Amino acid sequence: MKKIGILGSTGSIGTQTLEIVRKEKDLRVVSLAAGRNVDLMEKQVREFMPVLAAMWSKEAAEDLRVRVKDLPVRVVSGMEGLLEASTVEQMEVLVTGIVGMIGIRPTIAAIEAGKDIALANKETLVTAGHIIMPLSKKCGVNILPVDSEHSAIFQSMHGENRARVSRILLTASGGPFRGKRKEELADMTVEDALKHPNWSMGKKVTIDSASLCNKGLEVMEAKWLFDVKLEQIQVVVHPQSILHSAVEYVDGGIMGQMGVPDMKLPIQYALFYPDRRPMDAGRVDLCKLGRLTFEEPDTETFRGLALAYQAARRGGSLPTVFNAANERAVALFLEKKIRFLQIPELIEASMEAHRVIEEPTVEQILSAEAATYEYIKQKYE
Repeated sequence: MKKIGILGSTGSIGTQTLEIVRKEKDLRVVSLAAGRNVDLMEKQVREFMPVLAAMWSKEAAEDLRVRVKDLPVRVVSGMEGLLEASTVEQMEVLVTGIVGMIGIRPTIAAIEAGKDIALANKETLVTAGHIIMPLSKKCGVNILPVDSEHSAIFQSMHGENRARVSRILLTASGGPFRGKRKEELADMTVEDALKHPNWSMGKKVTIDSASLCNKGLEVMEAKWLFDVKLEQIQVVVHPQSILHSAVEYVDGGIMGQMGVPDMKLPIQYALFYPDRRPMDAGRVDLCKLGRLTFEEPDTETFRGLALAYQAARRGGSLPTVFNAANERAVALFLEKKIRFLQIPELIEASMEAHRVIEEPTVEQILSAEAATYEYIKQKYE
């Protein structure tokens, strides 16, 4: 029986992870953590009976505590609650499905407690990869990627000599605006941006996919996760989303992972690695599919990707600023306070205003995030 914890249990990754738990009888949930969705958390607690449940909001935690007082579950709140949920003694694997830099401290705590990490919180490596990866090696902890692209790369490297990697081919669907010119994007609405052609994801990630900022974050994550140079990562637009990413080796051979667009496959692979379990998901029929196409990304129209490479090259605290500015810009766009094309403009302005800190500590990372939020508030809100 493998015991797991889930940060972000009421979100997209969390709910899909629990679908796998329902099917696989040798998984046991010992901790759950969420933000403010008390109704869904109560249902999850009653179904999966964790020993601990955490809510970010103190009020939500108090509400949940009253609702589940008939159950032997401890309810906690805030960052201290997240840290407890990440370090439950009997837990073996922590699924970090939480969104944002809020996931850094719980991930570090889990690693220090010897828990393997099923990583879906990309911000952790984007902003603190220089801390997380050495720490995981020191503690003998596995970092198992849950993003479909990074899982595909991880699978394509399984059993191979990583020193023989030539480059990583990181695929992108292109999102709902693929092929559009910059002038066409000027009037795109929130509703337009949320119409992803292939994937069903949360609103934040879907908007990031439309702007290609998500791919920029994935580039930065891949650099740390697979210990490669930035110039070894090539983004390739693949509209069908069947090849989830690939790895080219020094002999020219390319290993890739293909499958239907379904997040449950990478989640399940991380939970049971190195084993593979049967899954009731769709199958790719190559004959019916007919063809797969690939193209270069348009970084002039979708400037978020180019800005991400710029932040990654400079390093230090600049990736934190990119991430924080993008996070706030997406929120403003979803609130219909800025236009779609203002997302990269806001990111670039924030990066230009920032004085880079080399090798930032966790406290300096969080301070850079707060300073970026304040800069945006003063200038754009």
